[in-house]
Amino acid sequence: MAHWYVHAIARVFAWTSPPEDVAPEVARAKLKQAIKRAPWLVGRPLPCRAVHDQALAGVPVRIYRPCDGVLPVVAYVHGGGWVEGDLDTHDVPCRMLAVHSQCVVVSVHYRRAPEHRFPAAVDDCSAVVRWLAANAADIGGDPRRLAVGGESAGGHLAAVVARRCRDLNLRAQLLIYPVVDLNRESDSYRRYATGHVLTAARMRAFIAAFVPEATQRHRPDVSPLLADDLSGLAPAYLASAPQDVLRDEGMAYAERLRTAGTAVHWEDTPGLLHGWVNMLGLPPARAAWIKAARWLGEQVQ
Repeated sequence: MAHWYVHAIARVFAWTSPPEDVAPEVARAKLKQAIKRAPWLVGRPLPCRAVHDQALAGVPVRIYRPCDGVLPVVAYVHGGGWVEGDLDTHDVPCRMLAVHSQCVVVSVHYRRAPEHRFPAAVDDCSAVVRWLAANAADIGGDPRRLAVGGESAGGHLAAVVARRCRDLNLRAQLLIYPVVDLNRESDSYRRYATGHVLTAARMRAFIAAFVPEATQRHRPDVSPLLADDLSGLAPAYLASAPQDVLRDEGMAYAERLRTAGTAVHWEDTPGLLHGWVNMLGLPPARAAWIKAARWLGEQVQ
């Protein structure tokens, strides 16, 4: 059962979230505004040795270096339903990830839907990871110690990239309440349809914006849970929120990975709801993110 204050936050989300059919630029602006107005919830930005923006493989990224030296690298993909979210909305979690994993974090700002539909975001994230595998030394990283990660829609993209790029021998995949099945709805869509930050209706709208052609949603680059072959993938840290429409598909993906021979660390984070990576002002969320970051650091050292 989530803590009472998380339920209070969920009610605020229900009151203030824009309708599902709002224009994407309006939804993006509202998310940025909400994050800017709630530093007590989002958390404080940790200092890094260096932070700068540039483009890798033609894709905008923000690079976080926690300290000097040749460090492992993680390509991190922000959430936001493939529609919202950007480098600024996920600055706080990326800083904390860099500091507690002791990795160079490359935050990827992929092309967003509905202006750029599938496979644009997948292609952008794959291009960045392949650039890092060949050129990480150019940003002070070790290409032999490369990982991917993301949350929600970003977790989906990280999972797809981990499978697409298994030839790169990635060290780890960090998947936080990921979307892994866009073709069908698990029972958690019914159980947690409303009142838990991410509603079933909003998730359906995100999927329709990202992959409007329903006939494509069974493809493994859209629904990694449905891929025939999940062998040879990097060890996975997979965290769910106990009351989240995405919970059941995340659990199913963890089991598929285990069956395929992948080492899986599963966390069902008690007291938290969908979106907790952007709620690091809450002690349970901060503790969960630090735990995930340290696991990642251990995998790539």
